[in-house]
Amino acid sequence: MHMDLTLPKYNLMVTEMLLIPQISSLSWFTTVVPLVLVLAVSGVKDAIDDFNRHKSDKHVNNRPVQVLINGMLKDEKWMNVQVGDIIKLENNNFVTADLLLLSSSEPHSLTYIETAELDGETNLKVKQALTVTAELGEDLQKLTEFNGEVKCEAPNNKLDKFTGTLTLRGEKYALDNEKMLLRGCTIRNTEWCFGLVIYAGPDTKLMQNSGKTTFKRTSIDRLMNVLVLVIFAFLALMCLILAIGNGIWEYDKGYYFQVYLPWAEGVNSASYSGFLMFWSYVIILNTVVPISLYVSVEIIRLGNSFYIDWDRKMYYPLNDTPAQARTTTLNEELGQIKYIFSDKTGTLTQNIMCFNKCSINGKSYGDVYDMSGQRIEINENTEKVDFSYNQLADPKFAFYDHSLVEAVKLRDVPTHRFFRLLSLCHTVMPEEKKEGNLVYQAQSPDEGALVTAARNFGFVFRARTPETITIVEMGETKIYKLLAILDFNNVRKRMSVIVRSPEGDLTLYCKGADTILYELLHSSCDSLKEETTEHLNEFAGEGLRTLVVAYKNLDEDYFQDWIRRHHEASTALEGREDRLSELYEEIEKDLMLLGATAIEDKLQDGVPQTIETLAKANIKIWVLTGDKQETAMNIGYSCNLLNDDMEDVFIIEGSTPDDVLNELRNARKKMKPDSFLDSDEINIQFEKSSKKPKLIPDEQANGVYGLVITGHSLAYALEGNLELELVRTACMCKVVICCRVTPLQKAQVVELVKKYKKAVTLAIGDGANDVSMIKTAHIGVGISGQEGMQAVLSSDFSFAQFRYLQRLLLVHGRWSYIRMCKFLKYFFYKNFAFTLVHFWYGFFSGFSAQTVYDEWFITLYNLVYTSLPVLGMSLFDQDVDDRWSMLFPQLYVPGQQNLYFNKIVFVKCMMQGIYSSLILFFIPYGAMYNTVRSDGKAIADYQSFALMAQTCLLIVVSVQIGLDTSYWTVVNQFFIWGSLSVYFAITFTMYSDGMYLIFTASFPFIGTARNTLSQPNVWLAIFLSITLCVLPVVGFQFLKAQLKPTPSDKMISVAPWEQRAHYLQIKCIVSFPSAKEYENLLITILITTSFYILEIPFSSLFSRLSPAQDQRSQKASTSTITQETPASDQHPPLRLRFLPSARLWSTHYVWEKYAAKITFCHDRNIFTK
Repeated sequence: MHMDLTLPKYNLMVTEMLLIPQISSLSWFTTVVPLVLVLAVSGVKDAIDDFNRHKSDKHVNNRPVQVLINGMLKDEKWMNVQVGDIIKLENNNFVTADLLLLSSSEPHSLTYIETAELDGETNLKVKQALTVTAELGEDLQKLTEFNGEVKCEAPNNKLDKFTGTLTLRGEKYALDNEKMLLRGCTIRNTEWCFGLVIYAGPDTKLMQNSGKTTFKRTSIDRLMNVLVLVIFAFLALMCLILAIGNGIWEYDKGYYFQVYLPWAEGVNSASYSGFLMFWSYVIILNTVVPISLYVSVEIIRLGNSFYIDWDRKMYYPLNDTPAQARTTTLNEELGQIKYIFSDKTGTLTQNIMCFNKCSINGKSYGDVYDMSGQRIEINENTEKVDFSYNQLADPKFAFYDHSLVEAVKLRDVPTHRFFRLLSLCHTVMPEEKKEGNLVYQAQSPDEGALVTAARNFGFVFRARTPETITIVEMGETKIYKLLAILDFNNVRKRMSVIVRSPEGDLTLYCKGADTILYELLHSSCDSLKEETTEHLNEFAGEGLRTLVVAYKNLDEDYFQDWIRRHHEASTALEGREDRLSELYEEIEKDLMLLGATAIEDKLQDGVPQTIETLAKANIKIWVLTGDKQETAMNIGYSCNLLNDDMEDVFIIEGSTPDDVLNELRNARKKMKPDSFLDSDEINIQFEKSSKKPKLIPDEQANGVYGLVITGHSLAYALEGNLELELVRTACMCKVVICCRVTPLQKAQVVELVKKYKKAVTLAIGDGANDVSMIKTAHIGVGISGQEGMQAVLSSDFSFAQFRYLQRLLLVHGRWSYIRMCKFLKYFFYKNFAFTLVHFWYGFFSGFSAQTVYDEWFITLYNLVYTSLPVLGMSLFDQDVDDRWSMLFPQLYVPGQQNLYFNKIVFVKCMMQGIYSSLILFFIPYGAMYNTVRSDGKAIADYQSFALMAQTCLLIVVSVQIGLDTSYWTVVNQFFIWGSLSVYFAITFTMYSDGMYLIFTASFPFIGTARNTLSQPNVWLAIFLSITLCVLPVVGFQFLKAQLKPTPSDKMISVAPWEQRAHYLQIKCIVSFPSAKEYENLLITILITTSFYILEIPFSSLFSRLSPAQDQRSQKASTSTITQETPASDQHPPLRLRFLPSARLWSTHYVWEKYAAKITFCHDRNIFTK
């Protein structure tokens, strides 16, 4: 049962009960008006969505397309296109349906498409028609007479796969995804093409992917579902008590009032009267869970989503990408993240690949050495290789090792074969709009980098057709026949091509992951494999992405037999993939090793700082990558995930389940030996048999540890017997890196943590292989990078750079969580205080279901009088600003522990509401009891009491929201004072003589406002009520802040002083002793605030001073230091100013030949020396 579904149904039930005269205790409008307003707002929102959807659908369905009908092209609407139609598309046209490409204007019937609407990738892809259909060209007569039969798979949502066959003139031809144009694509750089409609309308792959996504709910939503049930139970209890009281009163006292208070018609006993009063009080007390709660929550979430969309600090100008909240229901969950699961390539790194190094025939290339043979670091002054001899070279490509060019020029056979492989084994498409100006359209940045490297070293990939690849080798054009492409996938982790050279040689070229290709090598390559492995380890140690390349010369007879079986497998409708996989395994054996490539993928800006900041917020980061172990670990050190200060970094690489189990247990034993004792809480918990999923509490290790686990070991660890050991060991580590993992394993790791830990998870990635992980986590974040938009389209939030994640969580997430918690606490408080006054009044009104307040006040209380102030607080409040939120990540921790709103906090709100309702009833009751006005007239009547009680209530809840507000804005002030003003304006208007004369039955409180609120004793009673309601709250908040302050309480105590000056000014006197006495002394300033220790490096404060500068009075730094007149030649004092907007991090600074004696002098004692 969900809160947003339960509340409207409940209020609808109450509305229906109002139609029953025997139990109706309120006028219809008290419930109908709020219900109609809520339903109207929801209806308008849904109607706008439906209208926009209908408008969009109508626009798409009415797009024109040319359909071949009776030998002529006729314009038809998209909605009228059917399976079997042949349609014509022109350049920049949207593809109407899923089409089998028949022919096009380009040579060999190639067609260029853009798939941005499908996967977000803007690079062009190429599709090619079968040769037998390419002959049709644009001859309408031949196309009309085309009589083939297509058999294919049923409609599905797999964008990258298609299985079918075309039977034409008795011959059967294999159909795959390379011959399909899918709906959602756009034709580019192609004058025209013809296609046969295979799937249309809802059967297209685009529409099949438009299925419902799993609806994610926040932990607060799940808690609210429980609390709503508790409130319903509490409501039933109150109604039962009052109903029993009514039965007892009617039985004991009611008899004496029968003359002027007769029982209603049909009521013949006290017990039956009590039964009816139960339902009457259900109607009266229904405001304890008002329907406006649902609307307010939606408005708050929508507003906080807009803040993310509008945040300029999360806008990436280089590709014009703002941050985007793709859902409005998960904002507060961003403030409770405990685990982050991150992809590496394109998420932590830029995914802009550059060919950096390589190993060819056992020799490593890419490093630069000086005359003495020492390796030197490459920088912008290092001499680049001159590629001017190659007119087709890419001028942007940079390489520094001249020996590789020399090997190419000397026509070294292994080197030539190496680059020939790189220029042939790929799926890149070339574009040459101008002579010699080549642009490569690569489906992955890795392929583009390798083909570009081959191009610059003299093996230029020039053109591609369905049957040929044209290469310019050292200035000589050669055309290779392309006989087969053995595709790459996540299981094979390699791709191969089989080509025939102009000389007639048959060769298979293969590239892929070293772990895979090493198993396929010929035994004669063992020595070369050892040398290449050393180079691979060096490359991976530098954080480079590596691939191994190999080749194989094929026998003609064997190949002819193999290609025949390949054709049979490729035209099979059932088991095609398995049969092809077996054939690929068969021919990719006994390969000859050529070498390896190393590609650099640089870190994104700000990644190390972001990870360090998130770690301080007690967020654990797990990196899930497909890269090899050495590369992943090196990136881990570069990102500040791993560091040398860790006690240990465990590497789990067992090749059997027992090995993996032992390695995990050994790691856990070192981190927490006590976890193996029988008395351990978790061991006891899991020894008890229970079908209910068991959560593992957080365990503290005896130090800081990291864990690295490989893909094959992870496969064993995710099995049922080992998963508990994995999650216990991994969750004790500060950092976990999983390498060589598949997309499915990424999702399994996330699901494992969700299963055993009571924590909110976030997954972030940029590619299609991250989609399953993003959908599995509580929060999915997509990065719009180089791998298209599939991750973004599946995500809940998106932006362009990983560094924006810290602002999303520490600022927007934290604010959203705090605002929602404050809203719920205040909302429940004000409604308990409002509703329970009816409960106490029942004991003084014969339990007769008489209301305390005027019915119009009941109607307008939640809709008008108290709605805007709480929305103002929930949309604008912030305990500290964004700068301090980022500077002190520890402020994020309470959200992870769910401290600001939980069952205990709810009970406190409930008790405060009960206490306030007692004050709000008994103070006005006592003040009105037997009271007369100054002129002697009595005011101790029901209407005056009702007005006084509701006035006290509204002022008290307004004061309470003022106490709850941490950040005052003009909007907050306007909403609070405006709501009070509106209340008094409406009250005096509704209780006026004119309203009574016009609507006598609806406004019976004639003159009550002016008669009651003009009495000083009434206002004194109101002031007393406010004081008694607010004083305990103020006292509790003060004592709590002093005795048990939260991190934000500590910050708030310091922040006002800091914010007044807009910067933190620390005055220090630095005295330098004799330079001869001190050399190379390590100097660090430690600043201890009341709750946090900052270690500020001198490098962020000082410029390096020379001895001559020590003796003069001058400015030593343009921004942070002012040097005053020295007290003496040997002791020149400095007065420093430090701006907190500069980064604070732990490091040290060596001030050579000087030592400093530092004295802090400030008028506030929040810093200690």
